[in-house]
Amino acid sequence: MALTKMRKVLAPISVVAALGLALSGCGSDTDGGEESPGGEGTSDAPDDNGDDNGDNDAGGDEFDGVTLEVSGAWSGAEQENFEKVLAKFEENTGAKINYTSFGDKASTTLGTQIEGGSPPDVALLSQPALLEQLASDGHLAPLSDATKDLVSQNYADSWVELGTVEGEQYGVWFKASNKSTIWYNSDIYDEAGATVPETWDDFLTQLGLIADAGYAGISIGADVGWPMTDWFENVYLRTAGPEKYDQLTDHEIPWTDESVTEALEVLAELFGDSNLVQEGSDQRTFPESVTEVFGANPNAGTVYEGDFVAGNIADDGNSVVGENALFYDFPSINGSEPAVVGGGDIAVAFNDDDATDAFMQFLASPESAEVWVPNGGLTSPNSGVDTSLYPDDISRQIAESLVEAETFRFDMSDLAPSAFGGTEGQGEWKLMIEFLQNPDDIQGIQDKLEAAAEDAYK
Repeated sequence: MALTKMRKVLAPISVVAALGLALSGCGSDTDGGEESPGGEGTSDAPDDNGDDNGDNDAGGDEFDGVTLEVSGAWSGAEQENFEKVLAKFEENTGAKINYTSFGDKASTTLGTQIEGGSPPDVALLSQPALLEQLASDGHLAPLSDATKDLVSQNYADSWVELGTVEGEQYGVWFKASNKSTIWYNSDIYDEAGATVPETWDDFLTQLGLIADAGYAGISIGADVGWPMTDWFENVYLRTAGPEKYDQLTDHEIPWTDESVTEALEVLAELFGDSNLVQEGSDQRTFPESVTEVFGANPNAGTVYEGDFVAGNIADDGNSVVGENALFYDFPSINGSEPAVVGGGDIAVAFNDDDATDAFMQFLASPESAEVWVPNGGLTSPNSGVDTSLYPDDISRQIAESLVEAETFRFDMSDLAPSAFGGTEGQGEWKLMIEFLQNPDDIQGIQDKLEAAAEDAYK
């Protein structure tokens, strides 16, 4: 959805409020600034991608002597992999890039830098709200025509719209997450005679087969509530469609709307069936729900959450992703087309210098992502990326599901005011747990959700 639709929603988000304080009294200076360099890379990346996106294996010197400052949230292994991407651009152009990690303090760090007149040339942001605030305040440079052409070639419209403010494109999505994945223990599925479902009705049927085999059909860990918002968003996107999803995100329609009723009725089919859902869901942590499926003594066959479940499985150490730990796409409901709810990191530029623009074009090309992809840990929303480069079948399947989805929408709760969509013990987190506990009271929970939304969206 275009970010202009979200303005009245995004401004109250805590991260934007923090930025607003940091930016008070600032102008709209878009000059590049100074930062210290980040960490270092550890392995070689492929540089022969067979594409025509400006790859220059012999090296280039177009921007010899130019230094760009780039910042993002990544540190550790992610920073090391991203610095391999930066090294490829340096090789292609002769430029030097200093990378600095701002961790989870993007808004305050960038706000301070802008106030001091020294923002980075390019920053990678995980919050569309922050992009909109920066663009609206005049701190970002719109994409050049050449960069927009690359984005148009390589990205679905949903991604383009998520980087657009007031009809102007500002961002290039580099990294994405897929939160529409359902993970299953194939050993248990095989024992139960269950198969991968494509529709919601078949999903419930397969969970029933698993229950008949002596396991819980699905384990849910919702002690703090955020997994419940993801459940709702996936179902709502499929039952109500993307336009309604955008309207509810902006609170242009109330939570008492009949479209919300329909989504909650679908969820109630599952949550209200004690034969399918493992007991104690409202007390179980999310990592514990993964262990219930993939631990040494599994008690359930299935768990829902995003692609990061693979990391939880690896940490648990009793199952192997790609062997007995597999996933399938969130099932279709009422004939809905493939859709993905997720998140990501978007590159924005603070000036329109030639070197900065060249770097933005590089990030919009498949070449940049293809440096990181073989090392693991990157899902690219760029449809031009060669998916054969992903290091394993699971990461490849996750990426293909993302780029092939008919519709992508950013996590709704992450776009809502934090008091409603992102705070433990209140708002949507609290009320969706209540719904899990008592899925029969759909009207009651809708009334509470709407009351909480009205308070938060003021």
